[in-house]
Amino acid sequence: MAAAEATTMGLRERKKLQTELRIYRTAVELFLEKSFDAVSVQEIADAAEVSKMTVFNYFGTKEDLVFRPIEDHFSDAARAVRSRTPGESAVAAVRRQFLEMIETRDPSIGLHVEPFGRRIRRLVMDTPVLMERAYLTSEKGARELADLLSDETGDPVLALIAAATLTAARNALVEDHHRRLDAGESVEEVTATAADRANHAFDLVERGLGDYARKAR
Repeated sequence: MAAAEATTMGLRERKKLQTELRIYRTAVELFLEKSFDAVSVQEIADAAEVSKMTVFNYFGTKEDLVFRPIEDHFSDAARAVRSRTPGESAVAAVRRQFLEMIETRDPSIGLHVEPFGRRIRRLVMDTPVLMERAYLTSEKGARELADLLSDETGDPVLALIAAATLTAARNALVEDHHRRLDAGESVEEVTATAADRANHAFDLVERGLGDYARKAR
C-alpha cells in the first residue's frame, strides 16, 4: 500500500494492516526456516503474538498465508487487456503493462531489490502443495483472460489460444528474471536488459496474434 494511502487510513485500519503484515511476514519467515509443512498455524500465531483465530480471520487457510498478498498478480494480464485503450490490441496491452512493471521493478516479476519476494518464490517451488496452488491460480488467471477475450470477440477457441500464449510469454519472462538472479546477476543487471528481452518476446507473440482483439476506437 502506498504511503499516501496509508496516511489517509484511520487508526483502526492502520492497526489492522499492521497486524496483517506482521502475521504474513512471521508466517513466511517460519516457513522458510522450517518448511511449510513443519509449521503449524498455532506456532505462527504465537510468534506473531496473536490468537490462532486472529490468524484465520485475516487469512482463511494456511496456504493463504503465502498466496493471498500475491494472488492478485495472477490476473495482471486480464487487467491489462480489460483496461486497454481504444485502438490497442491485446498483445500491446500486455506488453505495455509488463514494460511498466519492469520500469518500476515490480516485485511480482522478480525485479525488486528487496529479496523477500524471491524468497517466497523459492518457498513455493520447494513445497508441492504450494506449487499446486500456484499452478491452479495461474490457470485461473489465464481463464479469466480467455473469458474476457471470448466475450469481446465471440470466438472461445481463439480466445483460449491467445490467453495461453500471452500468459506463457509473461511467465517465461518472469522465469528468466529469476533464473538470471539465481545465477548471480544483480537486480540492476537484470533490469538493464529486461525491457529489450520483453520486447523481443512480445514481438514474437505479435507476429502470431497480430491485431487480435484490437479494441474499437
